[in-house]
Amino acid sequence: MTRQVSLTRTIPARAAEIFALLTDPDKHPILDGSGTVRGARSGNPDRLELGSRFAMDMKLGAKYRITNKVVEFEQDRLIAWRHFYGHRWRWELTPNDDGTTEVTETFDWAPARIALLMDRSPIPGKNKVAIRKTLERLASHFGQR
Repeated sequence: MTRQVSLTRTIPARAAEIFALLTDPDKHPILDGSGTVRGARSGNPDRLELGSRFAMDMKLGAKYRITNKVVEFEQDRLIAWRHFYGHRWRWELTPNDDGTTEVTETFDWAPARIALLMDRSPIPGKNKVAIRKTLERLASHFGQR
């Protein structure tokens, strides 16, 4: 069983520009298509790297805080983070010759502590919709309509 949802979109920006946005926790609310990310907590690193921990203020019905850890990192190409329950958010960037970048965002719940529960929930489908909106926001941020 595949336990991930993923979408790809061409973004009108260089990979380094997009990566700079992804590695700045303060900028994550700009991207969030789910509407749950409210803001970065104080004390986060300015730039994420492998092993970085960062906390975000969230709201899904009730307000809460989530702490993430960067578990994959390749400068200007790949960043992934997970939180306590093990869900993983991955961003893969593939530069194109014309200065645009193919961006793939993936929600992976295979390593989650509650993967079986996730299999039976609407969360993966909702996350696919949120990923589409996130990629739209990312494209818009870099001037694409």
